[in-house]
Amino acid sequence: MSATAAVHSLWTTAAAVDPISKIDAPKIEYGQLAPTLIVVGAAIIGIAVEAFVPRKSRYYVQLFVSVVALAAAFAAVVALAVNGYATTKAGIAAMGAIAVDGPALFLQGTILLTALVGLFTFAERRLDPEAHGNRVDSFAAQAAAVPGSDSEKKAVKAGFTTTEVFPLLLFAVAGMLVFPAANDLLTLFVALEVLSLPLYLMCALARRKRLMSQEAAVKYFLLGAFASAFMLFGIALLYGYAGSMSYAVIAQVVEGTVTDVTPALAGTMGNDALLLVGAALVVMGLLFKVGAVPFHMWTPDVYQGAPTPVTGFMAAATKVAAFGALLRILYVVLPGLRWDWRPVMWAVAIVTMVVGAIVAITQTDIKRLLAYSAISHAGFILAGVIAATPSGISSVLFYLAAYSFVTIGAFAVVTLVRDAGGEATHLSKWAGLGRRSPLVAAVFAVFLLAFAGIPLTSGFTGKFAVFKAAAEGGAVPLVVVGVIASAIAAFFYIRVIVLMFFSEPRPEGPTVAVPSPLTMTAIGVGVAVTVVLGVAPQYFLELAGDAGVFVR
Repeated sequence: MSATAAVHSLWTTAAAVDPISKIDAPKIEYGQLAPTLIVVGAAIIGIAVEAFVPRKSRYYVQLFVSVVALAAAFAAVVALAVNGYATTKAGIAAMGAIAVDGPALFLQGTILLTALVGLFTFAERRLDPEAHGNRVDSFAAQAAAVPGSDSEKKAVKAGFTTTEVFPLLLFAVAGMLVFPAANDLLTLFVALEVLSLPLYLMCALARRKRLMSQEAAVKYFLLGAFASAFMLFGIALLYGYAGSMSYAVIAQVVEGTVTDVTPALAGTMGNDALLLVGAALVVMGLLFKVGAVPFHMWTPDVYQGAPTPVTGFMAAATKVAAFGALLRILYVVLPGLRWDWRPVMWAVAIVTMVVGAIVAITQTDIKRLLAYSAISHAGFILAGVIAATPSGISSVLFYLAAYSFVTIGAFAVVTLVRDAGGEATHLSKWAGLGRRSPLVAAVFAVFLLAFAGIPLTSGFTGKFAVFKAAAEGGAVPLVVVGVIASAIAAFFYIRVIVLMFFSEPRPEGPTVAVPSPLTMTAIGVGVAVTVVLGVAPQYFLELAGDAGVFVR
């Protein structure tokens, strides 16, 4: 019998023994996955728009598709929450890959609203003077062109715009929606890559300071690749330990409550080295995403080099998604390891709060200052994570919602202060801004006071909630360090306010550009959320409290 015939007979024999009909079709709950599916669908439509719609119309079509998709996805999240999927009907969807519960829906809603507000800053086209009769935005005319080359000059002259940023934003949001809701390690990793790759690209697309922007993107990409590799290695070790990718199964093996113990599993269950190293590597990958010390080195360079709308979106939405995933890993997968991970998290939180606050004092660039501010805020949020109580979860959810809108608003204000070279981000140029443009300076002061945690702002309510939860969870020394770090941080926020209102404006200082209604909306929403969550936070605290129960 020839080799071909032998192979053919093998195939036919195998088919006879194990008929194809035995493969079960996957059961997908499309309604429960609607928010993510809407955003992915819109991102794919955005790619088709780039291919088939004439260049002049793309900007308007992309903006329309993106706004409709984010609004529809948010409506889907609200509908799921109203129908009880945040509480009584919470469960696992998509063959065990996705959790649909209170924390997942709360974080998804926050990410979608943050992305919608961030989208308005992406679409802003009135801040830069017109180039060759065409309105321009914050993004390079042609991303593939070498900075300063003839092809770039031709692209600017022709009025090209990089409208690909809209589908890239949607793909990043799709990854962020899955990241805090992932219920197995493989889904978590895929979501991490889906949210990260578009961000690496968008960081390189600044219209001004192209080389700095590209440098930021390369640093982010290389360090992000290392973090992903650590995480993937951790996932492999956890799989080797528990014989499963599922969060629930790993948690059962950790706690010793698993019922179906195979000989292979019995051999690895006693190997705590696999568990401890694997858990440490996975948590390390997540701490990189939230920008905690010592995994923070990318943050100041990337925040400074990326286009400011991208910085604002990334600073707000990525933190929400990454902290959501970190909470789920620690509270659902590793509650049996609490005595092991809490001391490590204590150390990370303390170092993050202190380093972020102290190094920020030395910064002379407003975007780098906000980057170190973001690092110290990651430390404050970790205090709530360490609480290891239901109030810890709800306080973190509230803090993330409050922080994300303050961040987007603050970076939207940074886009308005401009000189001949584009955005004037050096602190010396902000001197006397309060006399030149009192309204813009006052709005920025509101955001800075919220970052500092001054009463009657959302920042105070959020910090109070996480510190209270940490104290109740037995982490009183951590709260003391947090309060001291907040006091240090208040110094550099107040210093910027003093610089704006009590310094003489320079004659050659920057001007404040008049934005379109899009950026005005982004800043207005930021101020409104900051004030409302500071003055009347009770409803939102209760909402976060109701949403603070993970399904397992």
